[in-house]
Amino acid sequence: MLLSLIVWVGGLIFFPVVAQTAFAVLPTRHLAGSVVGRSLGVLHWMGIVSAAVFLASSLLYNRQTSGAVHPLAGRHVLVCLMLALTLISQFGIIPRMDTLRGQIPGEIDSVPLDDPFRMQFDALHLWSTRLEGGVLLLGLVVVYLTSRSLI
Repeated sequence: MLLSLIVWVGGLIFFPVVAQTAFAVLPTRHLAGSVVGRSLGVLHWMGIVSAAVFLASSLLYNRQTSGAVHPLAGRHVLVCLMLALTLISQFGIIPRMDTLRGQIPGEIDSVPLDDPFRMQFDALHLWSTRLEGGVLLLGLVVVYLTSRSLI
């Protein structure tokens, strides 16, 4: 349980470092955005697998220690919410951002801020950032709840 949670939350904590480094080091923002987008996809798949492993092992742990699986325990509900936010980002927001990026000639930064495509892209980026922050906060709560229940 803890390993899957550590992998997921650790990735969420490290991801902004990767993003900031990509934008600071790579020669164009377009290239940095491509690296960050690919990294975000990997992070999302890590989260999806981690959620499945966490839920399976936590339900099994509950069954072995208390005789019941407690599927609606707080940590299970929060992990399902984390998973839902991750799935929304991976399969809802990111594909729409990619489509918009493909419809814009050249780099996204060359498009005026008041352009409808740019405004949509920026709004989706903001939602993506909010969702990742929400997943991280929920993950920290799950870490606390899980570690407290194992002590």
